[in-house]
Amino acid sequence: MNMQVILGNFALILFVLMVITGVIWCLDVFYLAKQRRAAANRALAEYDARNAKATADGIKLDNQGRRGQIEADILRQPTWVEYSGSFFPVIALVFGLRSFLYEPFKIPSSSMVPTLLVGDLILVNKFTYGIRLPVINKKIVQINDPQRGDVMVFKYPKDMSQDYIKRVVGVPGDKITYENKRLTVNGVEVKYAALDDYLNDERLVYNKQYEENLSGVSHRILNDESAPTYRRENVEMFPGSENCTYRYEGFSCTVPAGNYFMMGDNRDNSQDSRYWGFVPDKNIVGKAFFVWMNFGSLRRIGGIQ
Repeated sequence: MNMQVILGNFALILFVLMVITGVIWCLDVFYLAKQRRAAANRALAEYDARNAKATADGIKLDNQGRRGQIEADILRQPTWVEYSGSFFPVIALVFGLRSFLYEPFKIPSSSMVPTLLVGDLILVNKFTYGIRLPVINKKIVQINDPQRGDVMVFKYPKDMSQDYIKRVVGVPGDKITYENKRLTVNGVEVKYAALDDYLNDERLVYNKQYEENLSGVSHRILNDESAPTYRRENVEMFPGSENCTYRYEGFSCTVPAGNYFMMGDNRDNSQDSRYWGFVPDKNIVGKAFFVWMNFGSLRRIGGIQ
């Protein structure tokens, strides 16, 4: 599922804006404000001297409030400084929240149906798999490793400017076998329970629906009986492809160290690790955990399983 960031790399845009407004804010606090204060002091001193001379010469001036107005005019921030100072804390807060805590995404396609629908607005936990430096996405603190069954957002290995979302079905060292549309992990068949057929709103057809239990995580998946187990012609060469064996009825892959095997819940409508390979740990963005809005259906709000 393609979740390309609007206007390219939004994190980079926020970072640049935060740096620019932050530099202006610091420049004002530590230099420009002091310059304005000094200029105001000089102007007030001159004003007081003129008033004192006029009083000595017997001239009565009507300058009520004039002294305060002079000071306020000189101390007033230029518009560009005022706006930068106002935006800086807001931009810094948003950048910090989405870089280290939670980042919102919108689901644009149906590869994770029925778990996630087109139009779902989701939150992704950025720290559950470790703390990473923003923009360059380099992990600096290890916390947890992705587990089978997690719904994970990651950078698409073939284009790091795009964010994808899939389910983790294989962790490092796992042997994943997918034959006749059924998963086997390390020689153990994944359990399935048949559910009522699912109406595909896009094509107005019914798909077979099952409850899949992947390492204790139960979730729904879809199968299209008219589609093959996988499309061999869509398989690309990818790093670690020597760890995979493809056959007519399916394939097997051993997940390399530091990598993960990802699949969409809409199994026959998902471009995933079957076709473009493994997801390195360095590509991980975070764990999807909550649907906070879908403007087409408010009933969608809730946790992600």
